[in-house]
Amino acid sequence: MVHNGIIENYMEIKEFLVSQGVRFRSETDTEVVAQLLAYYYGKTGDMMSAVYRVLDRIEGAYALGILSADMPDSFIAARKDAPLLLGYGEGCSFIASDVTAIIKHTRDISYMEDGEVALVKAGAITVFDALGRQMEKEHSFVDWDVSAAEKGGYAHFMFKEIMEQPEAVRKTISPRIKEGRVAFEELKLEPDYIRGLKKIFIVACGSSYHVGVVGKYNLERLLRRPVDVMLASEFRYADPLVDEDTLVIVISQSGETLDTMAALRMAKSLGARILSIVNVVGSSIARESDDVLYTWAGPEIAVATTKAYSTQLVLLNMLGLYFGDLMGSVSPAEYSDIVWELLDLPAKMERVLENTEEIKYLASRYFNHNSIFFIGRHLDYALGLEGSLKLKEISYIHCEAYASGELKHGTISLIENGTLVVALCTYAPLFEKSLSNIVEVKARGADIVALTTNSRSRELSKTVENILSIPDTHMLLQPSLGVVPLQLFAYYVALHRGCDIDKPRNLAKSVTVE
Repeated sequence: MVHNGIIENYMEIKEFLVSQGVRFRSETDTEVVAQLLAYYYGKTGDMMSAVYRVLDRIEGAYALGILSADMPDSFIAARKDAPLLLGYGEGCSFIASDVTAIIKHTRDISYMEDGEVALVKAGAITVFDALGRQMEKEHSFVDWDVSAAEKGGYAHFMFKEIMEQPEAVRKTISPRIKEGRVAFEELKLEPDYIRGLKKIFIVACGSSYHVGVVGKYNLERLLRRPVDVMLASEFRYADPLVDEDTLVIVISQSGETLDTMAALRMAKSLGARILSIVNVVGSSIARESDDVLYTWAGPEIAVATTKAYSTQLVLLNMLGLYFGDLMGSVSPAEYSDIVWELLDLPAKMERVLENTEEIKYLASRYFNHNSIFFIGRHLDYALGLEGSLKLKEISYIHCEAYASGELKHGTISLIENGTLVVALCTYAPLFEKSLSNIVEVKARGADIVALTTNSRSRELSKTVENILSIPDTHMLLQPSLGVVPLQLFAYYVALHRGCDIDKPRNLAKSVTVE
């Protein structure tokens, strides 16, 4: 048996099986399922009947693949709250949790729903519903290029995906700007509903949550409506103030994140409209949303997201611009300015990626630090959250992001001689205040690496020795450029430390457990 997920009542079942004389070889919840299946198979003599009895007994999230010596030409798959798809090849069949695992072998797939069970043979797959009734599955065709799921000469998938960001962002933006206007032809939200919105929630996890933090700042500025951003795992238990006048924007790279899916279902039960931003067509979150906007980033293999973050970010900014235009809350001049800067964003990202020597040097100088702090204000604080996460998840260095204004409320006590502080100074309206915070930590012995815009680099060089600069753009879009050198810094630091960059320890691409 293979199992992705968590069986919540495994201890109760284990105690029952032990009382029946079953001896366990491990402490895993997966073995509990296997032993329970063997127990019921011994009683029924029929594997499918035993599987259904197991599914009635276990609680939690699971994607199961079950092999039996008594069924040498087939295996059984079952799913609840964890991703599982079926692949139909020529004379062969597959199950997988992600389409990138089987794209080399077939592009003909079906997504299993909760409660479904599949009997998989080499030449055929038969699917049954929760009551054991045979059913027909809708097939989907995967149009990703197979080469997109290969390294293509790069040392790591993460580096390849960092370099793919300009094209991924271009594919996300270009089809949705027509004659200088943002156009979401796939959006079903009525203009009157958008104009009448009283509140927006952005719900996500990890890097997608950091997209939401940027989105809160930008959407509130563009819409003049309250926007709350919450971690999906907190939203589920926070008794949120959500009703039929609330739009909940759900963001997920995989479209299968368990906490995000649970938050979606909860918001929907409270009457909210659900708009999801995902990368995987036909994923669970996409299917259960009222509206879905696809990022079209292509397959992302590395666990640490890069191009999915960037495409989510531009899509959320475009959504704010689209809503703001309908609400009349964004001026025509600013609307036009942001649109043209959006179209120019991929070219500016390419310029950042062409100049990596200073980033490589700084990574070689600071890779042996054990603790690093990111500081910034407003959008720079939101950007710091993502920069810090990238660095910690692939280099295993302890690092945290703080709002610069909070330094004197405790954090500055951690600064000592040689402490590395990555200071973000790309948000123009608060540049001077950010500069004063740099002076504060520098006076206490910190080494500074500062990120700013080309127009501010000369001024900043009077205070800071190590400067990374990015092209200027509209201030709301600056995080889209600022994140690129932070991703590269994390990559090169991890490279110097000899870490497993594409598959960092203890992490998974799709988080399908609580």
